[in-house]
Amino acid sequence: MVFAKSWEDFEIAAENMYIANPCQCRFTMKYTHQKNQVVLKLTDNVKCVQFKTEVLSDLKRIEKFSGNLMWLMASKE
Repeated sequence: MVFAKSWEDFEIAAENMYIANPCQCRFTMKYTHQKNQVVLKLTDNVKCVQFKTEVLSDLKRIEKFSGNLMWLMASKE
């Protein structure tokens, strides 16, 4: 499992992975209270990209990314 070094790297890799194989991709978000950490993971059973953060300001980015990903999942294209 690969952790992306920056938010931009994760966002680009995750969107490209989803666009390449939308039927096999799964997206999870996990919050660990003891560590105050959010871990995002997108996998297609072959590749996996992850991002973890403890920074509160990243939550707005995560919300926007999740919305964009849900829009891609719901669109007919």
